[in-house]
Parts: sequence; structure tokens; C-alpha cells
Amino acid sequence: IFFPQNSTRENGFCFAQTLDFSHPSPPHGEAGRTFDAPSGREPCGTPLSNGTASSSAPSPSDSCAKPLCSTTPGEKETQFNEGIKYVSAEGEELACGWGGFTPGCLQLFNTSKGVLFFLCVASFLQGMTVNGFINTVITSIERRFDLHSYQSGLIASSYDIAACVCLTFVSYFGGNGHKPRWLGWGVLVMGLGSLLFALPHFTTGRYEARSAAEVGVCGGNQSLPCAQAASSLSSYRFVFMLGQFLHGMGATPLYTLGVTYLDENFFSNYSPVYIAVFYTAAILGPAAGYLVGGMFLNIYTEISREIDIAPENTLWVGAWWIGFLGAGAASLLISIPILGYPQRLPGSQRYIVMRVSEAHQLKDGSHKKASDPDFGKTVKDLPRSVLLLLKNPTFIFLCLAGATEATLIAGMSTFGPKFLESQFSLSASEAATFFGYLVVPAGGGGTFLGGFLVNKFKLRCSGIIKLCLLCTVSSLLAIFIFFIHCPNMPMAGVTQTYEGSALPGGHLNLTAACNAECGCLQETYSPVCGSDDIMYYSPCHAGCKKVFLNLRNGKKVYHECSCIEKTLLPGPGDAEAGKCTSSCAKRPLLLFFMFVVILFTFLSSIPALTATLRCVSDRQRSFALGIQWIVVRTLGGIPGPIAFGSMIDKSCLLWQDQCGEQGSCYIYQNSAMSRYTLIAGLVYKVLGTSFFIVACLLYKPPPPESAPGSSDASENGNCDLQEHKPSLPAEEDI
Repeated sequence: IFFPQNSTRENGFCFAQTLDFSHPSPPHGEAGRTFDAPSGREPCGTPLSNGTASSSAPSPSDSCAKPLCSTTPGEKETQFNEGIKYVSAEGEELACGWGGFTPGCLQLFNTSKGVLFFLCVASFLQGMTVNGFINTVITSIERRFDLHSYQSGLIASSYDIAACVCLTFVSYFGGNGHKPRWLGWGVLVMGLGSLLFALPHFTTGRYEARSAAEVGVCGGNQSLPCAQAASSLSSYRFVFMLGQFLHGMGATPLYTLGVTYLDENFFSNYSPVYIAVFYTAAILGPAAGYLVGGMFLNIYTEISREIDIAPENTLWVGAWWIGFLGAGAASLLISIPILGYPQRLPGSQRYIVMRVSEAHQLKDGSHKKASDPDFGKTVKDLPRSVLLLLKNPTFIFLCLAGATEATLIAGMSTFGPKFLESQFSLSASEAATFFGYLVVPAGGGGTFLGGFLVNKFKLRCSGIIKLCLLCTVSSLLAIFIFFIHCPNMPMAGVTQTYEGSALPGGHLNLTAACNAECGCLQETYSPVCGSDDIMYYSPCHAGCKKVFLNLRNGKKVYHECSCIEKTLLPGPGDAEAGKCTSSCAKRPLLLFFMFVVILFTFLSSIPALTATLRCVSDRQRSFALGIQWIVVRTLGGIPGPIAFGSMIDKSCLLWQDQCGEQGSCYIYQNSAMSRYTLIAGLVYKVLGTSFFIVACLLYKPPPPESAPGSSDASENGNCDLQEHKPSLPAEEDI
């Protein structure tokens, strides 16, 4: 048999010269599917293009000797493209549609690129909703429904809890079932979760912004009510938790069954690129969620009413619910085409036949149990399936490495904006936008580049693990940049006294002779930047008596501030609302190496995922991804933000005072924040490097003589192949 060079066409691969898998007299009882190539086909026993004739003598190396799949009388034959015929195996329907409704126009989308498009849209919507909108609106929800921070934390955690609960069930039964149906119903459930999340806006009364006392300037009415009656609105947290639970349930098939469905329907050398495209869409989703969600928050929550307070006001609640309505409706729509895809795309069988098994070889040979076509179809096989994965050391250490990387990603995504805000003295919105500009090219580019490198160099499983190791070591070296930091902007009464001398960390002295008569409250934190380039806790603490609005930039300007001295003329100085601008010279260096850390962290994500798919048997791929996601979420995704948050909290200089109770942190000590971030990063990066090294050392590939179509290569196919498989060339020669 002569194989052609690569020629891109349907499903990413095409035979320029073709294979003929048919035979004039198929053996009795064998059923399968016939692949007639589009053009240039040479029948068995006829001269080939080089002038030689193919032998008709049966031999294992001659695919013409015995048919791979043959047609039995009465089988339904469906023709999708002219010159290409796909015959269903065991009555399997390969047409795209819903039940008996399979119009011809839909078959244009019945390709791997078509399903990739719809899955990318679904992953984009999931990322935009769960990792974008939720993080953007959580503060507004707390304000609107009188929630505490721990309650909003439970809302955020409900997603991961649902995913952990559903992963084993979905990946085990969905992996051996009709994947597109599981995926379609999952996206539909996710859409229902988004609509449910927006429901409290419509079931509660109108939001009335409570009139605040005139606070801020010296001598104003500084009284603030501390004791507030418990609001029944906080009970809506259970609705939000249920909405997040549905988000988690719906997204579970997407990153387990969706990945394996793509992997099964692409040529194995190309599948990492398309999986990378899929994950890149999931990473771009949160970026869109931050931008769109932030835009909606500039609209008042009661869109039909006019309000005289600005979005900067602490009483402002934006239209947090609009994004969830749009995302929910879009998810419901996108689930319809996904539900119409067949269990296996037309033409995918040729990739299964050609696939080389790279499953880790167990010493006792128990990995061969997964080759049984009936394995994994009942609950009885669940314990044995788990045991097979636990006996695979490469899989176990890849899971642990993934958990360490997930911890860093979760921690950095949660506290990365806070790090930039503190180091460069930015506002929260500026820091979030800055971090978004940093993550989109580094995260999205790294994810796509990782899949591209695996395809470009046609890496096998051991080579892929070495690539992951190289990426982890590179990011480990780059993380030492956190040795440097930007100095804190001086703040009177916090980092230094009003006279200018340094204050030890944790010792506040906000009262001085210049503001003693003002009666300032520590609860009203509203930083201002004085004309002396020193920050003050609030206009009141700066001793300011008058306030005006700067029409050029819309910021408030305070005059006659007794604690601020004019630089040229004697007398009280001025102050402007907001933090002083940092002029840190190390800013470009910090940003560059943060970009490198994020890039190499995401660069290893798709190779690590591909290695996981390669090191297990084909029939266990979906289940293996499910188990890996459980490990990654329980050891990485859930505790990651908690671990990073607790370490960063240790660097806090100024805590919020809520009527005697400690609230959130207002000001961090930059040197301590960098030091703790470095420690956390080093610990997890060293662990990740160690796990990848052990996975690489313990990986035992199949024997070199293993050919495509052997061992586990046919496990996903319903077609019974011949006992003597054809000897096809290695993937590098195709």
C-alpha cells in the first residue's frame, strides 16, 4: 500500500492516493463500514501509480488481503458527499439531525470542524459566564442582596462542588455513550443555570439606594449607622448557589467528553491543535466577560429609572443581570445543533484505525482489560476502571502536576489584579483591565502555542511530558522576578506619621493635630492624593474643608486641607480623590516576567492534556479526564485561591473596620506581598516540576513493533476489525 503526503481536507486529513478497504467477498458475519475515497482510487490487484502491481496474496501487511470493514446486505447506506460513502455499522446513524429529521443542508456542518465551532462557542459562553460575569458582579450582588463575603464565596464554590459531584458519573457513562447528546444537554443545563442566576432581579422589589449622610470633608456629619436590620434578601443566595450548581453540572461534559470527542474525530497528530483552539476559546471567554460585564455595571440595575448617584458611589448597583440573560439564551440556542451530531462523525473510523496506542504498559498486563469492547458499559466495571487508572503512575503524576498548575492559575487569576493594584497604585478597574490585557495574549497565546508545538514536532507521549517539564522549569525560573517589588506610596497615618517619620507595620495613627477637630471615622475609607504627593486616608483625615468637581477629569478636588502643606506658598494645600500615581521604575520588568510566567504556565496545559489522553487506553479517555478534573479541582482549583489569599492577607497593612469587625484589606505592604507570592509560586512550581519528572521517568510506552490499529487502537470503533490488522506506516511518514 502506498500512502500519500499530507493533504488538508475534510476532518483535517485527506488521502491524495487512496486506500480501498473493500473486498469482493467479505467473510461471513463481518459487518462494518466501507470507505470509498474521493478520487484517484486504485482497486486491489491493479497497477498503482508507480507502475507496480499490488499483490493479492493474503498477508498481514497488505490491506487488500482482508477487508477492514465490509458491508452486509440490508445495511443502511448514507451518502453525504459525492464520491464518499459512509456505511453505518450495527445500524449506527451518521447523519446530522434530530431523530428522523436529517435535512441535507445540515450535513455541511457534519464535520469535525463544524463540531469544533459549536464546542468553541459553548466553551466561550461557559468561560464568559462562570469566570467572567460571576467575578465581575459578585460585589454588586453582595450590595444588592445584603450578602457577606463568605456567602458570596459559597456562591462561587458551588460551581466546583457541582463539577466534582458530577464528574465521575458523566465521564464514565458519557464516555461510553452518545457524547454529543451529553454535551448538548449539558450546555442546555448551563443555559438554564444562567437564567436562574438572573431570576432574583425580577422577583425582588425595586432597589432603593439609601440616602447616605454627608461624609468626607472635615466638620461634616460623620455619623454612620452600624446596626442594620437583617434583610430577607440574603436568602436569595440559595438561588444563586443553585444557578452556579447548574453551571457546574452543565460544564462538566464540556471539558471531558468534548475533548475526547474532538480527539476521536481528528487525526491524532492534528488533534492537539484543535483541542488548543477549543481551550483558547474558553480562555477568551472570561476576558469578554470582564469587558462586557464591566460595561453593564455602568448601567443602573433598575434600567427604567434615572438616578442621581454615579457608578463610583458605594451605593451604586449596576445591571449585573443582563449578561446572564444573554449568556443563558445563547447557551440554549447553541445546545440545539450540538444535540444533532451523531455519536461518531463520518470518516472518523479511519483515524481510529491509524491511531498508534501509546497507553502506559502495566507490568501485570491488566491494561489490556480496557481493550474489551464491552468494558465500561456497566456500573460493575467502574471499580475496575478506577483501579486501572490508579495503577497507571504516569496518569497519577500528570494529575498531580495538573493540580499544582491549576493552583497557580486559580490563585493568580483571583489575586493577580490585586497584586497589580497594590504594586502600581492603580484603581480596581484599572488593575482588572491591565490584568486582562496581560492574560489574554499570554494565556490564550500559550494555550494555542502548546497544541501547535505538539503537532509541529509530532511528539509522542514521552516527548510531550518532556515539553511540559521544559515549560514548567522555564516558568519556575521566571517566577524569581517576585524578588523585586515597587515601594508603597507613602500614606499619612499608615506607612508614616503625619510628621513624616516611618510607622512600624500594623500600627495606625490616623489622628493628628491638623484633623483632631474634624471627628473623622475610620469606617469612611476614601483615599486622596495630596499636592505633597502623600496619600491620606480620607479627605477628612487630610483636614479638607471644601470640595469641588474637576470638569476636565470628573474627579473631586478638595481645598483648604490643613494637614497638607503647599509646596511653594504657605497655607493649607489641596488634594484630589483617588490614589497617588506610582512612578515605579521596575514596572516594565515586573510586567514582562509576569507575562512569561503566565505564558509558560498555559503553554504546558494542552501538552499535559494530550499526554493524559495518550497514556491511557482509548476506552478510558473520557473517564480519565473526569478523574483528572476531580483531582485538579479538589487539590488545585478549590484550595488554590484560599492558599494564595491567606498568604497575601499576611501582608495587609490596613484592614477595613466595620463597626468593630474586621473586613477586607485596604492596603498591602508591597515587599511582603511579593515575598509571599514568590514563596507560594516556588512551592507549587517545584512540586509541578517534580511531578512531571516522575511521570516522565515512570512512563512505559508500548513495544516499538506496536502498529496503528493494534492493541487499543480499535477500542472506540463499533466495527469488528479483522484479526490480522494491516501494517500501516507510522504517523510521521504520513
